[in-house]
Amino acid sequence: MDVDYRKLWIRLIDKGIKNKTELISLAGISTNILAKLSKGEFISMESLKKICIALNCDVGDIVSFRESVV
Repeated sequence: MDVDYRKLWIRLIDKGIKNKTELISLAGISTNILAKLSKGEFISMESLKKICIALNCDVGDIVSFRESVV
């Protein structure tokens, strides 16, 4: 399974956040976490929790899983 953060990027646009780096200060995450998000890599539940609190949403609102392409 692969992780998919497309819902997160759409949510940021919907909230008027035009620059992904704004998420760093909004959610209190590191640049490394933002890089992992941008690459579609797994991040910790703690980081997901921070993002959800900042965006007032649930995990399912910002992340989904898809089958790995072999």
